Amino acid sequence: MLVAFSVAPSGGGADDDGSVHEAVAAAVRIVRESGLPNRTDAMFTTIEGEWDEVFDVVRRATEAVGRFGPRVSLVLKADIRPGRTGQLDAKVERVEAALRRGV
Repeated sequence: MLVAFSVAPSGGGADDDGSVHEAVAAAVRIVRESGLPNRTDAMFTTIEGEWDEVFDVVRRATEAVGRFGPRVSLVLKADIRPGRTGQLDAKVERVEAALRRGV
């Protein structure tokens, strides 16, 4: 499965300009240390793995962000496709191939 998630402190944890990058970095560190395939962009972090391992990482990342404020906002989107692996890159490669074909 692929899970894209965004987690940030709410009610505190932002620096003077409203940025929550330190809290987000704490979450991303958890994801990267998990060893699961992952990618972070400006809005979401996507991880790939089995249900239990992915949601364990999401839980620990959320807990890490919780240390930065009294509340946490968590947004999740999942693509659950049993029997498939390597989709973090494969899905993007299929779109890129379609673009090269002029679709």
